[in-house]
Amino acid sequence: MNSPKHIMVTCYDATFAKLIAETGAVDSVLVGDSLGMVIQGHDSTLSVSMDQIRYHVAAVARGLHKAKVEKKPLLIADMPVDSYNTIDSAIQNAKSLISVGAEMVKVEGAVSDRVAALKKEGIAVCGHIGLTPQSIQDFKVQGKTELEAQRLLREAKDLSNAGVDLLVLEMIPSSLAKKITESISTPTVGIGAGVYTSGQVLVLYDLLGLNPDFNPKFLKKFMNGAESVSHALKSYSDEVRAEVYPSEKNSFKDV
Repeated sequence: MNSPKHIMVTCYDATFAKLIAETGAVDSVLVGDSLGMVIQGHDSTLSVSMDQIRYHVAAVARGLHKAKVEKKPLLIADMPVDSYNTIDSAIQNAKSLISVGAEMVKVEGAVSDRVAALKKEGIAVCGHIGLTPQSIQDFKVQGKTELEAQRLLREAKDLSNAGVDLLVLEMIPSSLAKKITESISTPTVGIGAGVYTSGQVLVLYDLLGLNPDFNPKFLKKFMNGAESVSHALKSYSDEVRAEVYPSEKNSFKDV
């Protein structure tokens, strides 16, 4: 029997973190540097700093802590660009994220030496290969040529041997994701990598359909969030202008 699929979603705040945890449906929550695009409105993840990641990790940790469930999702924190250029900086910055609630850190690319060093410090690590937004801003499928596919397979094996606990495979052909998954002992988590990975990750805002302009091929929107939010805001506006809200039951009485 195959193991259950690992379910990961990104999350950046306490309110959503609590909601996610209380579904009991999600295995891990990633505070991704995608917040640079989703929350801050930038065109890439490159502006995100350690202080910003720490801020959001702490917020998500508080939300998970408040969830009324025994088993809570694993909290993973992205290491932002330039925060793990050296082994020393990787260790120092990873410990900083752990100190505010992260239980695992995520690094991008062929950085098996830093993974090994972090593991020696007792820090759990998630790897990330394929489309790595900290170094690739051309958002297209990676590993389509035999040469590129072999490189990604080598990177996956090196990272697995170095001790990564999870490995994100982003925007690669499903056949390559299948080969990688079958070639390493580390569980793989796909995004735009097909069905053969050990699990899947999506940005929460994307799966909720909160950005109608974002429609990559790999994304399925499980809710029309943008329309729901728009409807709620218009209803709020209409009721205030019509003096329906606030009503008597929403108002405080004199003592």
